[in-house]
Amino acid sequence: MEGATKKIIALSLASPMDLETMNQIKRSVAKSSGLPIPLHSEILAEIKKQIKNSRDPKKKEQLNRLLRLFRKRAIRTMSGIAPVAVLTKPYPCPGHCAYCPNEKNVPTSYLSNEPAVMRAIRCGYDPYRQVMLRLNALENNGHEPKKIEIIVIGGTWSYLPIKYQYWYILNCFKGANDFNKAKHHNLNIKNTKAPYPKNLSLPELKKELAKEQKKNETAEYKIIGLTLETRPDYINETEVKTMRELGCTRVEIGVQAIDDEILKKNRRGHGNKETAQATKLLRDYGFKVTYHLMPALPGSSPRKDLAWFKKLFNDSDYQPDQIKFYPTIVTKGSLLYRWYKQGKYKPYTDKQLQDLITECKKVVPEYVRIIRLIRDIPAESIVAGNLITNLRQVMQQRGVECRCIRCREAKENKEINKAKINITKYPAGNGTEYFISADSPDKKVLYGFCRLRLSKDSPIAPALIRELHVYGELVPTGEKKIIQHSGWGKKLLQTAEAIAKKEGIKKIAIISGVGVRGYYKKMGYRLKDSYMIK
Repeated sequence: MEGATKKIIALSLASPMDLETMNQIKRSVAKSSGLPIPLHSEILAEIKKQIKNSRDPKKKEQLNRLLRLFRKRAIRTMSGIAPVAVLTKPYPCPGHCAYCPNEKNVPTSYLSNEPAVMRAIRCGYDPYRQVMLRLNALENNGHEPKKIEIIVIGGTWSYLPIKYQYWYILNCFKGANDFNKAKHHNLNIKNTKAPYPKNLSLPELKKELAKEQKKNETAEYKIIGLTLETRPDYINETEVKTMRELGCTRVEIGVQAIDDEILKKNRRGHGNKETAQATKLLRDYGFKVTYHLMPALPGSSPRKDLAWFKKLFNDSDYQPDQIKFYPTIVTKGSLLYRWYKQGKYKPYTDKQLQDLITECKKVVPEYVRIIRLIRDIPAESIVAGNLITNLRQVMQQRGVECRCIRCREAKENKEINKAKINITKYPAGNGTEYFISADSPDKKVLYGFCRLRLSKDSPIAPALIRELHVYGELVPTGEKKIIQHSGWGKKLLQTAEAIAKKEGIKKIAIISGVGVRGYYKKMGYRLKDSYMIK
């Protein structure tokens, strides 16, 4: 089998590098050798081995191109970061929303056949094992997940017991710190368990977390971002301070709609006021803010949905940095299912939904990222509502133009020499936001950006850098420079500092992920109370 794998690679290097040709070569070699087609992971492992051993720069570059072609779901790390989603254990939810399913032994609002849930169930909801297995899977598919964003899902994080929160995140950091050693010693990570026990006291958990975070600053696999999801009405000053101690840099809140009547009808339990208050508080502590939005809720209409969607960016009380569209669907086990069966709820047609999203995309500012257009729920679980799984592609086929970050971000090795820094200024939550971007001359390609907030209300610093990101394929430190590590992060940071100085501000803070603290130390920042300060 090793000979067949090497032959596939040799023939691929001598042929036009496209996926169709690669697949033809695999089938041809397997047929001529009388062997099954080698596993994807086996081919990737051999390519990596040859890259490591090759001393020929030209061949090394060819092998790297081949690696990118064979890599599965390359888009996962094209943004420069490897997302690792982990799920918390089933726990009661404080809400009673009409649309949420309530499946036994699964976190509220989730279904047991969703991919992320199935992975978590196989791991017994163990955070350590989930992190280790996801990193292993990413590497087997050709990725280099050395810059990690941990995304903790499972409902209302803030409602979980405080000891469980610290235990969970502690073992996530431990998983990232231990992965390199486990990989090189060929340990069986499928049967690993969280090393830190649940019976530790809260002071002990905090102490151990600080140790693992310190280790992660120089670890091979760094957690450079941590996302938690919760409800707007559970955000307060105590909560955001706890989130920072855990290492959180981004918060996803279930907003669903900016319409009190719709929220009340769907028994959401909060209104627009709580969403605005939570957004402002999170911003003033430097967090990036993601809204979960649900068009087509009972009591709404395409006209109403578009009206409240426009309000997101016309009203300074909101202005999210990122949004996730989760079009309303009907699943068994929800109150909405009963309403649907009784004829009290009628979902939007495919055309209504697509037309709505088309209009929504038109008003999304260039400083906002649309992360998702649908939720990854298997079709067999959907009783009624949107069944289109490739909604983003459908929008592209319809010729829908979008200025959002995701639609413009540089995903491959693109020319950056002619990039220009642009500054977009807008009000948000009694403060001023600056979106500082490095764009192509026509602004169709985004190479990187920085979010700077100036706010007299911030308890951290009057100037806050809430995000600094350079796009392009994920490149581990020390590897060949493409877009990442090309100096644009420093240029964007210096531009933000210059704006703050011009406003007479003498102190600036960065809400840094644990694994990227070392980068900011080189820029003259020092760690204080979980923030990098200058």
